[in-house]
Amino acid sequence: MATVEHTDGAVHATVAQGGEDVRRRDFINIAALSFAGIGGAATLYPLINQMNPSADVLALASIEVDVSQIQPGQAIKTIWRKQPIFIRNLTPAEIQAANAVPADTLRDPQTLAERTAEGKANWLITMGVCTHLGCVPLGAAEGENKGEYGGYFCPCHGSHYDTAGRIRKGPAPKNLEVPEIAFKSDTVVQIG
Repeated sequence: MATVEHTDGAVHATVAQGGEDVRRRDFINIAALSFAGIGGAATLYPLINQMNPSADVLALASIEVDVSQIQPGQAIKTIWRKQPIFIRNLTPAEIQAANAVPADTLRDPQTLAERTAEGKANWLITMGVCTHLGCVPLGAAEGENKGEYGGYFCPCHGSHYDTAGRIRKGPAPKNLEVPEIAFKSDTVVQIG
């Protein structure tokens, strides 16, 4: 450290020689920012972690359904992720009627083949929620109104779906949603 003597006789310390003070200041700044970053991460982790799905939701991430008891022309309702699912075993006549409709004439153009698993055209699996305002359509249980096209009918606002679950009449903008499916065997399907 250098000293300077003024004319009044006082002696004052001057700036340290070299960059020793600068290096200390840089270390203190880096350490303070590091501690602040660690503290911020420790604060944010629980907030972000609480947004993860709960164990009961993860348990329902996929379900397996035995479809061996569903006869041609019948449908069942099941629940997946707290939503209704329709599983329908289409008859050859229903498959023919669905395939006879040109897809480009539909509001939400899809063929039956696009809505079913490859090689399993008789198994139509859809969400049982109307795409208009979320009501549960009729047509899965025996004796329920299946609408003008033999598929499903939403009693809330009058949407009619055909045997392939495609919207044909009414206010619904889209076809019944098809969830991700995989056949584990000829009689067991995994949904989700």
